[in-house]
Amino acid sequence: MQSILRRVYVQAWEDTALPSWAGVGTATVAALASLPILAILWGSFGRPGDLIGVGSAVLPDYLLNTGGLVLIVGVLATVIGVGTAWLTTAMAFPGRALFSWLLVLPLAAPAYLVAYVYTDLLEYTGPVQAALRAAFGPEGSAWVPPVRSLPGAGVMLALVLYPYVYLLARAAFAAQSRSQFLAARSLGARPASAFRRVVLPGARPAIAGGLALVLMETLADFGVADYFAIPTFSTGIFRTWLALGDRQGALQLAGILLVFVAALVAVEASSRRGEVASRDRLSEGTPPFALSHWHAAAAVIACALPVVLGFVVPVSRLAWLTLASGDQMPFVTLADYAGNSVSIALLTAFVATGIALLLGYSQRRAPKRGALGRAKRGALRLATLGYALPGTLLAVGLLSPLGSFDRWLTRLSREVTGIDHGLLLTGSVALLTYALTVRFLTVSYNAVGAGFEKVPPSLDAAARSLGATPARLAWQVHLPLLTPSILAAASLVFVDVMRELPATLMLRPFDFETLATRVYRLASDERLAEASTAALLIVLVGIPPVALLNRVRR
Repeated sequence: MQSILRRVYVQAWEDTALPSWAGVGTATVAALASLPILAILWGSFGRPGDLIGVGSAVLPDYLLNTGGLVLIVGVLATVIGVGTAWLTTAMAFPGRALFSWLLVLPLAAPAYLVAYVYTDLLEYTGPVQAALRAAFGPEGSAWVPPVRSLPGAGVMLALVLYPYVYLLARAAFAAQSRSQFLAARSLGARPASAFRRVVLPGARPAIAGGLALVLMETLADFGVADYFAIPTFSTGIFRTWLALGDRQGALQLAGILLVFVAALVAVEASSRRGEVASRDRLSEGTPPFALSHWHAAAAVIACALPVVLGFVVPVSRLAWLTLASGDQMPFVTLADYAGNSVSIALLTAFVATGIALLLGYSQRRAPKRGALGRAKRGALRLATLGYALPGTLLAVGLLSPLGSFDRWLTRLSREVTGIDHGLLLTGSVALLTYALTVRFLTVSYNAVGAGFEKVPPSLDAAARSLGATPARLAWQVHLPLLTPSILAAASLVFVDVMRELPATLMLRPFDFETLATRVYRLASDERLAEASTAALLIVLVGIPPVALLNRVRR
């Protein structure tokens, strides 16, 4: 017995005290992920005498619009996500099990597609205002608020981003003990007061995590803000770099946006401290609370509205336009665009999930204390910062250093070999895959990391005491237990890459079209009927991964 314990102790010491391939891999990933951040910080101070190359007059508009959009989306997504999560977890009403699945579907519809559809439906020449004018005269149009506005953009984003809050809040509510809520009710607390004072504090870390994802996606939004002509930092960076050709100004705007990103990450990290949800699992055998007929009807309406507005209406309109006219492009060409989208999404999902496994394994082996443990945790935090970086910011941060390196490499090859092969990095899919992997590595790591947390360390010690090598431990113990988390990570990354627009627009190779870029070009020319086919394909391709994600989460 003593020999076995000594062997386990020695092996544990070797795993934590000595540098490993996992630690080296984590440091490498952190260095690659920090490249765009360092490039932006370096470029932001290149012209200290001029705050913004395109003129500092645009900066207040960027600040106000970006801040207002974040506020509107954050409030709406939290209310919808938390409310529907509590209803489907704790209340009994008709269709409860069905709604728990349907509420995830808006995640498959990109926000810019929803914005295109509602603009087509609600504009002056659209069917809604035409019907109102036919029924009530010219005054009927005054009843429809303007869609192309800051509040309209906030509603569009909230309708497709609330599932981030819903999924995490639902998991947190399901893990809580329902007896605590009942105890508060027995002491005289009203249902709303018991929910606010007992249930919400325990679920606050999960809700904060979902809200942080929503706000990061809002900062990264380009399609909705660009289509509604709302000047935000994301659209400003894109316009300054490509339309005005001012690289320095784009880097400075990206540097200011990076400050917002860092503040958001810090607030999210601090909000997760100090609150621990109940884990006594008393709610597993407790039936959901019964509702009266009127309250059950209200619950059905509350759960149905987000699904109808965020998924049913947009998809139905896209299907109608596709059947009525659709894209006149040859099917072979459209299938080629769909193949490009799926291939880049699969490639990024594979790379991001593989790196997430590496990071999760490194975090599991990292010592809890000491300089080595702090270094690994710092590298891990740096490696998973990418999701907080908008696609435009990533594109600007990567194009600046890698473009210069690519030109130097091409010039060196021409001088040494006499062969002019053109740009190798910025002219290929490699740079786009690199940027998308950095962007969505956080998503895959969060899913894989949650899976690692469910694997008790005693299993590792037992396997190592029986002579299992680290490779055999990972293959025969960790991998089977992590399969659901791996599927969830790959599904999330796949869906996010399918709908990613700004990074694809700025970094894609020449003559490389995807479904998202096709929809953007046609919708920008107000050709929504033609864009409906590619838009519908994006949604349909995203439904199976979203369904798989929901099944894994449950």
